[in-house]
Amino acid sequence: MVTPVPRAKKPDKAKAPYHHGNLRQALLDAALETIREQGVAGLSLREVARRAGVSHAAPAHHFKDKAGLLTALATDGFLRFAQAQRDARERSSDPVQRFSWTGWAYVMFADQNREYFEIMFRPELLNGDDAAYRQAANAAHQVLLETMGPAVPGVTEEQLLQQSTSAWALAHGLSRLWLDGNLTSFAGLTDIDQAARITFGLPMKGG
Repeated sequence: MVTPVPRAKKPDKAKAPYHHGNLRQALLDAALETIREQGVAGLSLREVARRAGVSHAAPAHHFKDKAGLLTALATDGFLRFAQAQRDARERSSDPVQRFSWTGWAYVMFADQNREYFEIMFRPELLNGDDAAYRQAANAAHQVLLETMGPAVPGVTEEQLLQQSTSAWALAHGLSRLWLDGNLTSFAGLTDIDQAARITFGLPMKGG
């Protein structure tokens, strides 16, 4: 009598990502995709797990809860945001122009990375005491201060903080008006690059 050979079990597709060594990034990518398609309100750990093809418990294992996941995304967003501003200021050697380019980069980052921007400045969604998050956010703010300083020589530290807050409000306000569709519906603007250049006194493309 021939003993039947048991069939090998098919690998569990839901658990496959655990073995490729990059599950955390896969979950972050799935979260970004969800926010891009459904907004922050549509994000849940269950949906992220489904998109990443892993068990429902996997996101909680890495991030504990939704706030932890959003905090990790915001941290990554601030790192990218700060680098975008550093890169933009290298377009000029003039202190005022360098500062203006960081304002332009702020707005363009919001336009091109909405899925990050929508959570980076939402403290009620994040773990504000997370060390990596605070370091990344502070580093981004430091780019603003260190670039603005040479553009306004002679001001006190307190004045620099006040003026940088006004500059931040201008860049963020323009970004928010654009993302919410108000610049298009009420002002008829359809080119945010051009609008940002005008706002910050920068040359037009080809100019």
